[in-house]
Amino acid sequence: MKPEIALVFAAGLGTRMRPLTLTTPKPLIPVAGKALIDHTLDRLQAFGVETAIVNVHYLPDQILAHLAARPSPRIVIQDERALLLDQGGAIKRARPLLGAAPFLVANTDAFWQEGARSNLARLAEAFDAETMDAALLVAQMSHAIGAEGDGDFELAPSGRLTRRRAGTQAPYVYTGIGILKPQLFDGVAEDVFKLAPFFWAAAEQGRLYGVQLEGLWLHVGRPETIPIANRHSAPE
Repeated sequence: MKPEIALVFAAGLGTRMRPLTLTTPKPLIPVAGKALIDHTLDRLQAFGVETAIVNVHYLPDQILAHLAARPSPRIVIQDERALLLDQGGAIKRARPLLGAAPFLVANTDAFWQEGARSNLARLAEAFDAETMDAALLVAQMSHAIGAEGDGDFELAPSGRLTRRRAGTQAPYVYTGIGILKPQLFDGVAEDVFKLAPFFWAAAEQGRLYGVQLEGLWLHVGRPETIPIANRHSAPE
């Protein structure tokens, strides 16, 4: 299945990217020749996503001005200036716009160099709503530039993801790209909540799957990672 809608997370404070984010929101930090958010939106556009819901909170006017000139995908702004909702809360707020079909989520602090095929297309082909609540694009730690920590997941030959056990290292890291069923968030009482616990719950139920990214994943979490990402980026 090919999602028509993506929720693009652009509301964070970017505290780890200071001092750059004291005056510029993190999604607009230029890396490898373009703003971080444009790396994400360009991938979504190439894949054929029709609508990108972009949530904003910190320095939102800059993001709105930047996106105003973008013709595709169609941008819908979700204004969260009054309250930072976290990723789970942002999905709940966007729920009326998402409809019943599975949708994409996308972070704006990372991008990737493609392999032989579109990674988004591979993820969409692998998603099965009957057996999965979520499918995540994951990168091998050995093919992840700027990845921090000890990894996130183990990936079985069947595609099932299991959470890294405490005190161990896992070979795969979540890239910030996933396909989710919107029904996961129906009935949640809180307005502000994280997304990760929904992944952990799906993994426990055997309904979290992953697709290994082909190519190189570049995470830009701190100012010192920008020149590293620039060095490893190649024009496409």
